[in-house]
Amino acid sequence: MLPLVFELTSSAWLPGAVIPARHTCSGDDVSPPLSWTAPPETAVSLALVTDDPDASGRTWSHWLVWNLPTTVRSLAEGQRVGAPGMVQGTNDFGKVGYSGPCPPPGHGTHRVFTRLYALDTLLPLGEAAGLIELRGALKGHVVASTELMGRSWR
Repeated sequence: MLPLVFELTSSAWLPGAVIPARHTCSGDDVSPPLSWTAPPETAVSLALVTDDPDASGRTWSHWLVWNLPTTVRSLAEGQRVGAPGMVQGTNDFGKVGYSGPCPPPGHGTHRVFTRLYALDTLLPLGEAAGLIELRGALKGHVVASTELMGRSWR
């Protein structure tokens, strides 16, 4: 029997490639289309984190989502409302939902990671929660994860 592969992809870019302007502050700033394979059977919910570890001083969050049902296999481009139970948190732009990469001009290329986590629980967080709270809630509950990295600059 082959091991389970939990994989995250986007039809907007290949892993490691440039994120199209449409999904950044230089364009329409809409969330990218994402899809993934089935999580492990032990998963109860999914969480998604899009962040930029190359931001000045700290990791900058762009999109925080949790309590996605394990039956969901995609988020459409520009999707603002999700599956029942899905919660979107407050990103580092101070907005609930998605805000695309927006490195300061002249700061070089930034890596932007979207990570999808399969969890053994639902998370008791409201939309006011940010990256620090979400990371804390994930501890000890991740049964599998996958990531997609893209690059951005201005």
